[in-house]
Amino acid sequence: MARRPSVKDKTVGKTSGSTRNKSSGRRKGAAAAAPLESLRGEIDRVDRELHALLNERARLARAVGVSKGKSGRLVDFYRPERESQVLRMALERNAAARGQGVLRDEEILRLFREIMSACLAQEEPLKIGFLGPEGTFSQAAVYKHFGHSARALALSSIDEVFHEVEAGHADFGVVPIENSTEGSVNHTLDRFLSSPLQICGEVELRIRQNLMGKLKSLREIKRVCSHPQSLAQCREWLKEYLPDVELVAASSNAEAARRARDEKGTAAIAGETAAEVYGLEILAADIEDRPDNTTRFLVIGRRSFGRSGHDRTTLLVSTGHTEAPGALHRLLEPLARNKVSLSRIESRPSQRRKWDYVFFIDLEGHLDDAPVARALKDLEQRSSLCRVLGSYPRAVL
Repeated sequence: MARRPSVKDKTVGKTSGSTRNKSSGRRKGAAAAAPLESLRGEIDRVDRELHALLNERARLARAVGVSKGKSGRLVDFYRPERESQVLRMALERNAAARGQGVLRDEEILRLFREIMSACLAQEEPLKIGFLGPEGTFSQAAVYKHFGHSARALALSSIDEVFHEVEAGHADFGVVPIENSTEGSVNHTLDRFLSSPLQICGEVELRIRQNLMGKLKSLREIKRVCSHPQSLAQCREWLKEYLPDVELVAASSNAEAARRARDEKGTAAIAGETAAEVYGLEILAADIEDRPDNTTRFLVIGRRSFGRSGHDRTTLLVSTGHTEAPGALHRLLEPLARNKVSLSRIESRPSQRRKWDYVFFIDLEGHLDDAPVARALKDLEQRSSLCRVLGSYPRAVL
């Protein structure tokens, strides 16, 4: 008769099988660990090479800066046209490498922008004025264009941004000029009527509006505070979900976020950064009425720059105080004749006399491009005022 296994026998049997399984598992684990360690070693090797190349790039950038400075200092170093070319070349390389698991265009641009920003800030970072306080979309535009190695200066108004750049307290300024939903920022346009500053670049920033506060539900909201542009960009959402709530205009979205932090029953509309800065919960995300809601910002400075190959020129033009038929057509005709594309035209009161207007015109191309130069020469003879506000690289993305 076969002997029934004792408890000990059962235990031994189980232990033997478990030992075999564990041994097999260790062998499989060791086999799996080997290629993983090899991959980590390859990553470490690439990191060392990247680090060495970054240091080499920084040395070359420093040498370029020294060669530009008469006294051997890193002066007059920032070149928006050159940075635009570097970013566009990075995009071209990324497009050529499609299908090989490459990073997205946005990530490539962000990485190269930060590399250039760090190289530029070796001696002293650029000082960039923006409409504050901290946490505004203008600050996000500063970092998108200049990278996080720049020193962002929060200022109280658009006027102050212009003033600080004019006085040399800031190297450049970043100001909003138009939104794809709500149109022009007239205060910025009007400031160019009296300012000697030049437009040196542009930034396009996708605007995602969020409702935020220290409240637990929408039912607790008594008022929504935000910049008038942001309130307008969320008009339909507010009408649908908060039809009876008071809408309060603020000087900036960051100021609205501060009020939402400090005032009971107040919510704010602002960007995600403002929620982080002021310790607010996002109650509803992406509440803008249009999914492509984008604001265009201008970079303003004290000098002009050369061609990048993908440029835009902004003009300030006036026909003079005349009601002659076809006056505006007469101004625009040289552009059409020289095949210069007009991308935007905006009229504003001249602030010289009543019913007198000036036109802000955006052209495709640089002042030094032959077709643009020919058109401007003719335009100057036909207008009472023709001032180039800047020729600058178009936004890359």
